Amino acid sequence: MKLILAEKPSVSKNIADALKIKGRGDGYFEGNGYIVTWAFGHLLQLYDAKDYDDKMATWKMDNFPFIPSVFKYKVKSSPKNRDKPDSGANKQLKIIKSLMRRQDVEAIISACDYDREGQVIGDSIIYNLKPTKPVYRLLLNEWTPAEVLNGLENVKRNEELKPLQDAGVSRQWADWAIGINLTSVATLKYQKGKGKALNIGRVLLPTLKIIYDRDKEIENFVPENYYKLQATFGTEKGEKYDGTYFEGKEEKFKSKESLEEIERKLENKKGLVHKKDVQKKKEYPPFLFNLSNLQGYITSKFKGWTSDKVLKVAQSLYEKKFITYPRTSSIALEESLVGKTAKVLETLAADLPYKDEVKFVKSKRVFNNAKVESHSAIIPTYVKPKKLTGDEEKVYEAVKNRFIMQFMPLAEYEETRIETKVKDVDLKGLFVSKGKVQLVEGWKKVERIQSKDTMLPLVQKGEDVELVAHEVTTHTTKPPKQHTEKTLLRLMETAGKNVDGDDEESVSAVLDGFSIGTPATRAETIKKLKDVGYIEGQNKNLVTTELGRKLVETFPIQDLFNLDFTGRLEKSLFDIEKKQFTKDDFLKLIFDFTTKSVETIKNEKDVTINEVSSQRKPNEVLGKCPVCGHGVIEGQKGFGCSNWKSGCKFVIWKNDKFLSSMKKKPTKTMVKALLKNGIAPVKGLTSKKGNKFDAMLRYEKNPDNDYYSWKMEFNKK
Repeated sequence: MKLILAEKPSVSKNIADALKIKGRGDGYFEGNGYIVTWAFGHLLQLYDAKDYDDKMATWKMDNFPFIPSVFKYKVKSSPKNRDKPDSGANKQLKIIKSLMRRQDVEAIISACDYDREGQVIGDSIIYNLKPTKPVYRLLLNEWTPAEVLNGLENVKRNEELKPLQDAGVSRQWADWAIGINLTSVATLKYQKGKGKALNIGRVLLPTLKIIYDRDKEIENFVPENYYKLQATFGTEKGEKYDGTYFEGKEEKFKSKESLEEIERKLENKKGLVHKKDVQKKKEYPPFLFNLSNLQGYITSKFKGWTSDKVLKVAQSLYEKKFITYPRTSSIALEESLVGKTAKVLETLAADLPYKDEVKFVKSKRVFNNAKVESHSAIIPTYVKPKKLTGDEEKVYEAVKNRFIMQFMPLAEYEETRIETKVKDVDLKGLFVSKGKVQLVEGWKKVERIQSKDTMLPLVQKGEDVELVAHEVTTHTTKPPKQHTEKTLLRLMETAGKNVDGDDEESVSAVLDGFSIGTPATRAETIKKLKDVGYIEGQNKNLVTTELGRKLVETFPIQDLFNLDFTGRLEKSLFDIEKKQFTKDDFLKLIFDFTTKSVETIKNEKDVTINEVSSQRKPNEVLGKCPVCGHGVIEGQKGFGCSNWKSGCKFVIWKNDKFLSSMKKKPTKTMVKALLKNGIAPVKGLTSKKGNKFDAMLRYEKNPDNDYYSWKMEFNKK
């Protein structure tokens, strides 16, 4: 019997299904020579500082720097009470321990995600339970039955993954040391009043600095006017085309007067087609998605999406076996996947209206080991989804379309450049016109991408043309645009190198591990910056808050704002994975940096950048309690009567089962309407079949007891 530990229940179900296991126990599946159990992500966490030493329970400057001689793990804390272990995690750990100790279990297989974090999740659980049996590693890029069975035939000894474990543990301990020490001393130094701490982190601060720098660029931008000379020419056939005056490569001029002088010379003159170039050009599809590119594509295309949401939806599709591993930085596939990819393409192309144009080709652009780091690019699997949520469909279609584009004909277009001279006048420059005609739609057909072509009339070199109109136009330089999640992810991925996704330099930067964070953590970092109040979203733009700006301008540890410094740290973790750097050397570097940084902050002048008010806001009364007449207010878990201490039990729970079965949660607006009118209109409820509908809801007391039930009504139209 072999025991398999998966990272999540959904993944363990995929493994059990692949092995055709029917038996189920409490916290595991069993059958056909395997037991499959699961974690819930991290079941263990690092000790808090106070777990090592009681004096760390209160924050005092003299207690820092604090770096434990040995890092220890405990059961993860309950989200309701950080001082108590999570009951679900505790129970599952005991189940895993008892399964590991079973006499009939001869080997343990870690099947957590094949990345730095997955390695730490599996190893921390297994080795903290002190296994007496050999430990193996299942390394998969997708959870389809064929891949699971194939992977189980080719498991590795877990010791072979020691460099990945070292990198994961180094990251975890480094972030603990920097986070605990610098967050504590920064809060003590720069914040007045008790409340949320001033969060300091290795990846958090350089990301904040990217947004701050762009905000300052915009703030300090001084607009300047520039001028262009535009002309319209007419052909013998009565067709017209526009041209812009160029001198060499320059079309923008600072002096309006000099252009107006040239324009005066154009009066009553004719033109001559001096040169005409027509070139046929081919256009390749964009590369396959890695996580950052997928997040950028979805967040810029659809309103209300964040990179964090894209990752969650992609992870869901991965666990449902529809796409390959999403937390990847690669934009190509391993060359060993040629055969499998051809079968996936055949399956997906079968229903397409343009299926005859889809042709499998083994190209270096798609299959290239040199451009793959750990995991290949994100592509669909051979499992075709029968039913997806609206969000899942957006992400799945993006991945599927990008995949199919690689095997469609190249798009082809004709580019025309006309140079028109003005006759009988001595000018340094001439007028340039550019036009484009799409000849072959090719891969653009997949997403019906429309080319915005400028059509030019058919003229020949040496042909005379009329000078129909001309004018000097005024333009103003524009400030750089504020960052969006798409542009921010791009800079994080390349540690500040502002390069295009298809640029070779960006690919090599990513492959060398020189980045801010990892594909798995970047979305989380952006979300955290919002949650701690350092940045905020304005439509799709990201801007710093007053607190975020003050932190950048006050916090003295400049290395933590430096993209190169953070990029080098990430590169060191990458090198640990590759056995080119050691965990001990990395941690010494981090602990020395932390110790020096704490001393630097202590010696700085006392400045308050954040003042936390201790006054509690009074709870808004939403209406009268139907039971006792006291005010109903919003609590952490529900909307309840403020008279609850005296025994009133009226409450509408936020996780109400009736509403959640229709994918809804009660809102303030809904509760106000119920209390005022006895009925509330609710939009966007979801039926069991997944259809959306609207209804009127009542919340009425049961005649036989003190509980309340929902009643649904529909408007008669």
